[in-house]
Amino acid sequence: MEKKLAIKLNKVHKSYYLSNGEEIPVLKGIDVEIKIGEFVAIMGESGGGKTTLLNIIGCLHPLTSGEYFLEEENIGEVRDDYTLAYIRNKKMGFVFQQFNLFSRLTALKNIALPALYLGINKEEREKRAMILMQGVGIETRANHKPTELSGGQQQRVSICRALMNDPDIILADEPTGALDSKSGIEIMNIFTNLKNKGKTILMVTHTAEVAKYADRIIYLRDGKVIDNNYKLTSDY
Repeated sequence: MEKKLAIKLNKVHKSYYLSNGEEIPVLKGIDVEIKIGEFVAIMGESGGGKTTLLNIIGCLHPLTSGEYFLEEENIGEVRDDYTLAYIRNKKMGFVFQQFNLFSRLTALKNIALPALYLGINKEEREKRAMILMQGVGIETRANHKPTELSGGQQQRVSICRALMNDPDIILADEPTGALDSKSGIEIMNIFTNLKNKGKTILMVTHTAEVAKYADRIIYLRDGKVIDNNYKLTSDY
């Protein structure tokens, strides 16, 4: 049976505008389909629109024109901030290169934060957070703040936070970019396990060794999809 689509973009354009009204086009007619449970990497040259595309899919930036279907529902025209925030918090988990953890909160409280916004009580939040930490082997660091953790540990906290509300889709922007190679491999193994559990993963990376973990690579250049099933070459 053919898997349903988690994400579909149809002729998506995104432009930014300078103060003088000049239009800066970034995405120029993007067509993308990502199936439920698929692990997809987005690659391309700097300035090609990779992060902008991820931000559109993550409902962080509105598209300028085109259609965006999330689990077959057209949300491309949604502009209500409350609705967009709910979609992000319930449907998606975000993992960033620089971790984006709150420095004054412990690892446990950083992870539990998304559940707070859904009104889940403290006991249940912290129980869920601890289970997630155990799953990635950092439960002994629960009461440590980000400055007391290694880069690899901080990224594991970030991944746990992304999983806190059990989202269907994980969006990752250069998740290994700030890590050494050993920590990077460990993080990618975590992503592989998440994919095997049925999560849909969309990851921006410039690194071939990281992209190889994905089922498929989408390659962007100058705001356009050049290849929806890009094959890495030995000299990449």
